[in-house]
Amino acid sequence: MPRTSTRLTFAVLATGAGVFAMLQSLIAPALPTVQHAMHTSQSTATWVMTAYLLSASIFTPILGRVGDLAGKKRTLVAVLLTVLAGCLLAALAPTIGVLIVARVVQGVGGALFPLSFGIIRDEFAASRVSGSISNLSAVIAAGGGVGMVAAGPIVTALDYRWLFWIPVAVVAVTALIALRYVPESPNRAQGKVNWLGAVLLSGWLVALLLPLSQASHWGWGSGKVIGLFAAAVLLLALWLRSEARSRSPLIDLRIMRLPAVWTTNTAALLFGAGMYAIWSFLPGFVQTPGSAGYGFGASVTAAGLLMLPMLIAMFCSGVLSGRLEPVLGAKKLLVAGAALGAVACAILALWHDRPWQVALAAGVFGLGIGLAFAAMANLIVGSVPAEQTGAATGMNANIRTIGGSIGAAVTSVLVTGRVQSSGLPYESGYTHAFTLLALLCLAAALAALLVPARRAVRLTGAPRASGQTMTGTTEPEAVAPGARG
Repeated sequence: MPRTSTRLTFAVLATGAGVFAMLQSLIAPALPTVQHAMHTSQSTATWVMTAYLLSASIFTPILGRVGDLAGKKRTLVAVLLTVLAGCLLAALAPTIGVLIVARVVQGVGGALFPLSFGIIRDEFAASRVSGSISNLSAVIAAGGGVGMVAAGPIVTALDYRWLFWIPVAVVAVTALIALRYVPESPNRAQGKVNWLGAVLLSGWLVALLLPLSQASHWGWGSGKVIGLFAAAVLLLALWLRSEARSRSPLIDLRIMRLPAVWTTNTAALLFGAGMYAIWSFLPGFVQTPGSAGYGFGASVTAAGLLMLPMLIAMFCSGVLSGRLEPVLGAKKLLVAGAALGAVACAILALWHDRPWQVALAAGVFGLGIGLAFAAMANLIVGSVPAEQTGAATGMNANIRTIGGSIGAAVTSVLVTGRVQSSGLPYESGYTHAFTLLALLCLAAALAALLVPARRAVRLTGAPRASGQTMTGTTEPEAVAPGARG
């Protein structure tokens, strides 16, 4: 099959990854509607989000590795078809149990991120890799924002099931175009999937993320939470031992120890904590009725519109970072992105009495997200061998998700720990939470400063459509990063 236009390939990758990112946040504002329509409890309805989070956390690194081994295009098409099936099942779900199962199936789409980054590295000219990864990161970041903004109008004008019917149509077309036009990447890793490692990875991720997401319902001191945290520690130790001994590890631990990788992952953990907490709690803050002494009593649609500056800023700064990265380097952009997140959270902690103040903070945070997403992806892709791109970028996305779960859990404790007689949180709970998130983003910026300054090198890769190649060593201990710090 002849190599196709990289523009068409990018459009397919951006559509698939953007839809998955949108599905992450699209359902959150509609959870009360789903709860009422399904005649279920709030705690059960939250599993619509929890199941998706757990599924994505498990499948993102595993299928990223499968793509490295079996072929990224083949795996990409299979993942798109799986997401299509999950959206169709969710749209038709007659009960909350079926909807939760559908969300588990949709979570497989988390692998679209590492697969897309890997295809870009394999197929695009060396001079276009960094900019294309930045643009894709902008689409991914904006996808989450689109979900927050679009959920209200869709539910109001149509029905919550259209939150899934619309992605059904988009993903179906994307899968067909990907099958026909996206070329199969020539770079393949050697070996096979370490299924024992996959099971242990799944085990410790579930044991860690499940209590973080459910602790507010179960209680932090409950036997379930403590037992699962203990299991997470044990399974993590067993997974590390299995990966270290495996001839074909799921995640090459030598790569995870590379200075550029572990420092970027640390920044991802901390920044993810701030980002997901803002996404989860800022809409609730603006929807709080003024009788609580704060908040604006905004509708779901109005709350989404207040998040619009974040969406616009995320996309613009993500695209802009592709132009800035060759000049400034990904490290400086990551530092700047995390610092902007800290500034935004500080604004929210100090000034949140007017809608324009919240909109301003949302816009500043959006600038930070766009820069940070693109920078993290470029730092990881530029630091690992081509045949490890899927697994390494998948693990980076996972670490960001783990950070998000921690941030959301801690923020929930601060916000809901003390409530007024009306059942609404005190303003101080939000103020303390925003202050903590500012500190976490500041810590992410400090972690980003530890990313080593790097010399530009050429990385292993296959011939590009333009005839250009990327060459270099593939040994982890010898790999130098590909972007300037």
